[in-house]
Amino acid sequence: MANQVAFTPDLLSYVRDVSLRDDATLLELRTETAQLPGGVAMQVMAEEGQLLALLVRLTGARAVLEVGTFTGYSALCMARALPAGGTLVTCDITDRWAAVGAEFWRRDGVGERIELRVGEAVDTLDGLLAERGPGSFDLAFIDADKSSYLAYYEKTLALVRSGGLIVIDNTLFLGRVADPEADDADTLAIRELNAVLARDERVDLSLLTMADGITLARKH
Repeated sequence: MANQVAFTPDLLSYVRDVSLRDDATLLELRTETAQLPGGVAMQVMAEEGQLLALLVRLTGARAVLEVGTFTGYSALCMARALPAGGTLVTCDITDRWAAVGAEFWRRDGVGERIELRVGEAVDTLDGLLAERGPGSFDLAFIDADKSSYLAYYEKTLALVRSGGLIVIDNTLFLGRVADPEADDADTLAIRELNAVLARDERVDLSLLTMADGITLARKH
């Protein structure tokens, strides 16, 4: 009973039947996203969006930082979970895809909670450090270009308060992290990040074997 369960399509369907709480707005945004180039691959699973919302509530987060917006699905999930007066800053290299999500944010009544910043994420994070100072966010979610993950982690670690949470997506990277023949830049970057996290005494750590791997790092 102690081993990892293999998730067959039937078992995954059962899990969704008994635990996924979806609605028309979220489904519509996922459907629209799936029609875009790379939309299916880049979209977080509905279950992951639900987990992010739960984590926002569990941590009592009032200030959330997201690195990588895409069409704004995860931003919508997290913004919904914020308390009154809570804010979410999401950053992306372009506003092209975020414009899709912005309409859904507005329709859902959370548009005023979300601030989109466009530009190189490293520059945006440096700007937030200068503007707000260290420890100014309660929770951060990283889901952007994999080659820069370690840089994003270090900067969000500075931006998140003590006791705050960093959530990192794609840390199993389609299983390629365990394939000795996979030596592309993105896989190497994820392996490097995972190795750093494994020995990083600044955080408590758990890598969830969900979706494409979701790492939770709680700052000491």
